[in-house]
Amino acid sequence: MSEGSAGKVNMAFIAAIVAVATIGGFMFGYDSGVINGTQKGLEAAFDLGKLGIGINVGAILVGSSIGAFGAGRMADIIGRRGVMMLAAILFLVSALLAGAAGSSAIFIIARIIGGLGVGAASVISPVYISEVTPAAIRGRLSSVQQVMIISGLTGAFIANFVLARYAGGSTAPLWLDFPAWRWMFWLQAIPAAIYFLALLVIPESPRYLVARGQDERARAVLTRLFGAEEADRKVGEIRASLAADHHRPKLSDLIDKVSGKVRPIVWAGIGLAVFQQLVGINVVFYYGATLWEAVGFSEDNALQINILSGVLSIGACLGTIMLVDRIGRKPLLLIGSAGMAVTLAIVAYAFSTAVTGADGGVVLPGHNGLMALIAANLYVIFFNLSWGPIMWVMLGEMFPNQIRGSGLAVAGFAQWIANAAISVSFPALAVSPGLAITYTGYALFAAISFFFVRAMVHETKGRELEDMVG
Repeated sequence: MSEGSAGKVNMAFIAAIVAVATIGGFMFGYDSGVINGTQKGLEAAFDLGKLGIGINVGAILVGSSIGAFGAGRMADIIGRRGVMMLAAILFLVSALLAGAAGSSAIFIIARIIGGLGVGAASVISPVYISEVTPAAIRGRLSSVQQVMIISGLTGAFIANFVLARYAGGSTAPLWLDFPAWRWMFWLQAIPAAIYFLALLVIPESPRYLVARGQDERARAVLTRLFGAEEADRKVGEIRASLAADHHRPKLSDLIDKVSGKVRPIVWAGIGLAVFQQLVGINVVFYYGATLWEAVGFSEDNALQINILSGVLSIGACLGTIMLVDRIGRKPLLLIGSAGMAVTLAIVAYAFSTAVTGADGGVVLPGHNGLMALIAANLYVIFFNLSWGPIMWVMLGEMFPNQIRGSGLAVAGFAQWIANAAISVSFPALAVSPGLAITYTGYALFAAISFFFVRAMVHETKGRELEDMVG
């Protein structure tokens, strides 16, 4: 969007659209975080061991990888809003079925269904936001997605804590004599229904409409967003950016027609997606309660620590919103990589000092428990100031129009496969080789990500989507 038309931007309409679209981020966070406080209930109800817990926790990630891959392509067929509405339905079905599951198999199916929604929302919400917002503030508005993801996680942590405390424990009976952990899932149905209804009132992405030959509908949306003069200019720009390829978007567009190799921008997107998970952030979000109980904290205190981490994460994301369109995406990624490498190394050191207590439990001697807690929360802050929101911002804006859906499909699939690898492996790795070695591995990935960003990632601050190349 040109600077001269800035005064015609309908910020109230844009803010409303972003608010609705990012409910998908809230659902993404809630569906991912609700599992954190339910693992004792799952273990007792389904007689699960460590591997079983890992499979039940990781089931959502199977669906997420499929949902992310399919959503990018589906968004080019039924539209960005259509995919988000489908995700809302999947969230609702998953919430009801997971809470009612009578076996591990049914629970896994329910979580895979929810994962399809999570994967779809994770890639489509940032794309939709980037396609309806001005370039000058696109980073700020796209970063709201991560705020909502963390708000969803924190909302799940708070709901889990309140329900568990009210019932007397996550496995204790609550309303209608169902245990509290089942209600933790059922509560998710409320925001899922709100998400679906809210999506009915927002427009389709104008860039999707132009790609489908619906220029007049696109012009109407852009007029509401930016005014009539800017709308005419934008429709022309979008049409011109698609004109070089006289076909609808497809996966083969990711291959450079001259070299016959995968485009460098695609490798950059995959790298961003994978490294965001290899630093181990979802170990904190999925296993936080179990992790802190393992080193001597009570269930009640562990759930409170989860809430603290969530609040700090939201604060860090708000910092990103203030900085991302001022200093850029790449500097924040570099700061985050360095900060995570150091704080993860400190966590690894603290866990390396663990000893067996008098009651047979694990204890961190002296002040090492406090050291681990502070370092872990600083790590969460560095992540959510940088890689948490910036990865989604960049995936939503870095690809040229012609390959945006396909690029998101591949990068989103890679992100969730990496997520699954880290999350499913953690329970076993925490036992052998142990927490210290496991966190050392995450620290090494954080250090490597620093050099990856320096070599492969290009700044996108302030650039129009029609100007993206790769």
